[in-house]
Amino acid sequence: MLSLWRAATGSAEEDYGVEFWSSPELAGWLTKQGEYIKTWRRRWFVLKQGKLFWFKESSVTPASRPRGVIVAANCRTVKGAEDVLNRPFAFEISTPDETMFFIADSEKEKEDWINSIGRSIVQQSTCVTTNEILDYDSLKP
Repeated sequence: MLSLWRAATGSAEEDYGVEFWSSPELAGWLTKQGEYIKTWRRRWFVLKQGKLFWFKESSVTPASRPRGVIVAANCRTVKGAEDVLNRPFAFEISTPDETMFFIADSEKEKEDWINSIGRSIVQQSTCVTTNEILDYDSLKP
């Protein structure tokens, strides 16, 4: 099974082309469950241009290196997960291959993250254009 990291990012060495250190759409502390060892770690998250980056520290500069990134275009859903984790302010992000869990500090912060990430998923999703629709009726002899 592909890990969420590989499914969401493709390559760890990719040039993200995002100035994640300035004017994020949303930034703040979340507690994230580890991918392999299921411990909980507090990380600073930055959402910008359809990418959710996380860092160990909140002082993000051009020299900062993300600990990870999730590309919204590769995500299917973002939704509350209190019932799954039995913890308040929990939410999940799902790709076709895996689900990651997060915990916000308040209900408002949880809703802000879900709404912002959800907007990014919609904005980054590929849509069918009229040029891609094949009219089978026009092909009949």
